[in-house]
Amino acid sequence: MIKADHIVYKHKEFRILDEVSVSLEKSEFLAIVGPNGAGKSSLLSVLANEVRQGKQNILFKDKQISEWDVRELSLHKSKFSQHNSNEIPLQVKDVVMMGRYPYFESQPRQEDHEAMNKMMYETDIYHLKDRDYNTLSGGEKQRVHLSRVMAQLDNAIDHKLVFLDEPLNNLDVKHQYKALEIIRKFTHQENSAIVVLHDLNLAAQFADKILLMKSGKVAAYGTPEKVFTAENISDAYNFPCTICEHPVNANPMIIFG
Repeated sequence: MIKADHIVYKHKEFRILDEVSVSLEKSEFLAIVGPNGAGKSSLLSVLANEVRQGKQNILFKDKQISEWDVRELSLHKSKFSQHNSNEIPLQVKDVVMMGRYPYFESQPRQEDHEAMNKMMYETDIYHLKDRDYNTLSGGEKQRVHLSRVMAQLDNAIDHKLVFLDEPLNNLDVKHQYKALEIIRKFTHQENSAIVVLHDLNLAAQFADKILLMKSGKVAAYGTPEKVFTAENISDAYNFPCTICEHPVNANPMIIFG
């Protein structure tokens, strides 16, 4: 699906990303975790072809991602950004419909409305569709943008990829789980997802692979069981932790302190 080798990204002489390699196959959910400033969001932006610096070896579906036509690429991948505008003078349904822009020239078609409505139902914002976006709470706005990003990939193309940068910000517990269930459902349809998360226990519960970052480098990469060890996490976060087995799903459970 996507493979990146030895990614380097610098600001002046400071290496934000330092020889980072990562690969993801179809139907996989990859969670990128790590302390503040580890390079998580920068890596996501480089992988999504939003930030270019020098020659980066990133293959998406066996083709250099920089060689894709932008419009064509938007049908295969979408990205949820950590920072979205708080002031958008549109109704909720119009913001979600922005995700369908690659599919029509002037007026949305029936299938665009269907994709929009489906995602608004799944993210629990359909009842807000006629509301002014600017009147919503932070969590409601977050769900609007999740709807927009996922509606963008509602098509018949095989093996799509979604990038999500901290999609759980401002969400209550119920909607955190609903958001992750939406992403996992997407990957179970032979698509893939790369998600920046701060909650290690949610990452352990939902992700197939974990990329743990520290100071712009890969600290550990693999399954949750392989990555989430007391040694790895304590070293990356410079804070003690204990690992135990989750009593319900047997995933690693991280307890700090």
